[in-house]
Amino acid sequence: MRKIIVSEMVSVDGFFSGPKGELDWHNVDAEFQHWAAEQLNAMDTILFGRVTYEGMVGYWPNASTKDNIPEIIDKMNNLHKVVISKTLQKANWNNSSIASGDLNEEIMKLKQQPGKDVVIFGSGKLVSGLAKLGLVDEYRLTVNPVVLGSGVPLFRDMKKRIRLKLIKTKTFKSGNVLLYYRPAKYKR
Repeated sequence: MRKIIVSEMVSVDGFFSGPKGELDWHNVDAEFQHWAAEQLNAMDTILFGRVTYEGMVGYWPNASTKDNIPEIIDKMNNLHKVVISKTLQKANWNNSSIASGDLNEEIMKLKQQPGKDVVIFGSGKLVSGLAKLGLVDEYRLTVNPVVLGSGVPLFRDMKKRIRLKLIKTKTFKSGNVLLYYRPAKYKR
């Protein structure tokens, strides 16, 4: 069965974007981009919520190699993308589809399809919804060396604790620290 992997950049104080969705604090250098390209090579599907999808479709089709390595541009534009949305009518970005049914059913259907793992970027509401349903198999949180003071938390409206088990770490020269977690009761 395919895994659902949440891959997010977060601030030291737990935000995944600034108060108005700003991402200008992301600490991205060549080393991080090469790691990101390796990660995308292990995936064949990207899962988005509507808001993140709309932001990504506004960026990646015309992304510049000045700011991104070609492998990432290629993967972002050509991998299969699934948008979880009840309001989006069309998904025009290359290889995109919309899943608008019951969240649990849509994700279980996706997990049971043949292929590589599925990654989620951004999409905080979706991440929180999947976490609450116990559908996330792995969290890859890249802690950036910055305290934002305020912003949008990655996990919102969580009513229950989710215990995580640290399975691996990676430290980047930039000061980013990547933490790989699985839910403590994860079975595979």
